[in-house]
Order: sequence, then structure tokens, then C-alpha cells
Amino acid sequence: RDIAVRPIRPGGRDVWDGLMSAHHYLGLHSLVGESLRYIAEVPQRWLALLGWSAAAFKCRPRDAWIGWVPSIQWQRLPLVANNARFLILPGVRVPNLASKILSLKLRRLADDWHRIHGHPVLLAETFVDTARFTGACYKAANWQYLGHTRGYAKNAHTYTHHGRPKA
Repeated sequence: RDIAVRPIRPGGRDVWDGLMSAHHYLGLHSLVGESLRYIAEVPQRWLALLGWSAAAFKCRPRDAWIGWVPSIQWQRLPLVANNARFLILPGVRVPNLASKILSLKLRRLADDWHRIHGHPVLLAETFVDTARFTGACYKAANWQYLGHTRGYAKNAHTYTHHGRPKA
């Protein structure tokens, strides 16, 4: 079967949000800042949902890898998109589906982001909870591991230490 990855269509947001809220282990409060919602599908069937949002405000491994100085970081942070949610829907069993979807998605992310938000995106990031997942699909899709976070989350205007570093 040919799998297609595309942004949700007008009117699809409520269904997407409901499925993500019901089935993703983190639920869905909102996608932060600029965002895009995608589906992976075969004809007449949604297989997976992907949510992209603004980049993490601070991420020591990413920032060190890029080499930004703080004054440049704030200017260029909009060039980074965060794969904030990725959900293979319940009952879907397709070998290598996750890495295939990630590869297909990255081929169109920059064009879609520019069309919707009016500026490019040059880098994609994600965070893997290694207590729950191995991150194998990201490795298989040629994502590069940069390190672990320190275990903080941004809540409103402050950072809270939750003690669960992500890869």
C-alpha cells in the first residue's frame, strides 16, 4: 500500500485532537506556538498522527550541537520545528511504519511550514522518553541523537524539574 503523509484538512482538527487526546500517553493540551498537524494514511484509513510545534525554548544538547551564541539563538529558534506528538493509532500494525512516516514527513515539512507560517524551518527536533520508548524509529529514519535533557519542562513562565530526562 502507498502511505501518504499530509496536513489535516479543514474540519479535521477536532477529530485529530480527539484521537491524540484519547490515545497518546501525554494526551494533548495544545501544540505550542506555530504548529502543524499531520496524518499518515492509506485510502480511507488514518494510520498515524503527527504534531509539530515551535522548538523547545532551551535544549542544551541541541544548542551546543548547533553552536549558537545566546543572542543568535533567540533570532533563529523559529527555524527549528519540534515533533511534539507522534502516534500510531490503535490497531494499526504495519512493519517499519513509524520510520517510513518520519521519512515521508521530513520530505515535506520545510515546504509546508513555509507555506503556512511564512518562513523556513531548517531543523527538526524531538524528545524521546527512554523510560517508555527506544527511539528506534528515529534512528531508522536517520535522526541524530544529540544527548539527554536535564529533566525540566516549561510551565507557563517558569521551568519545573520533573526528573525525567529525555533523549
